[in-house]
Amino acid sequence: GLLALSHVPGAGLVQILLFVGFLELYVMKDVTGEGEFPGDFRNGALDFGWDTFDEETKLTKRGIELNNGRAAMMGILALMVHEMLPSNDPYMINGILGVPVDFNGAL
Repeated sequence: GLLALSHVPGAGLVQILLFVGFLELYVMKDVTGEGEFPGDFRNGALDFGWDTFDEETKLTKRGIELNNGRAAMMGILALMVHEMLPSNDPYMINGILGVPVDFNGAL
C-alpha cells in the first residue's frame, strides 16, 4: 500500500520519476501524426488487427477500454481509502453510531 513508499530509498523514487518523465517526453507521443484519436500512440508499429474493425466497432471497443480504466481507477482509489481508515471496522457507520466492532479481533 501507501506505506510501502516509505521503504523505497529516495534515489529509487527519483529514478522512478525520471523514468516516467522520460516515457512522457520521448516515448508516449504521436511521432508520425497517424493517431486516430487522443492517446493513439501506435505510430504505425502496432496494429493487432485494429484497422480491420469498422468505425462503430472501434468506438465500442474504445468505450469499453475507457470504462475498464475508470473501474480500475475506482478500485485502486477504494483500496487506498480503505488502507487509510482509522479502525479495523470496515463498516464505518458502526463507529459513527458509537458501537465499533473490532472486525479482526476474533482471529
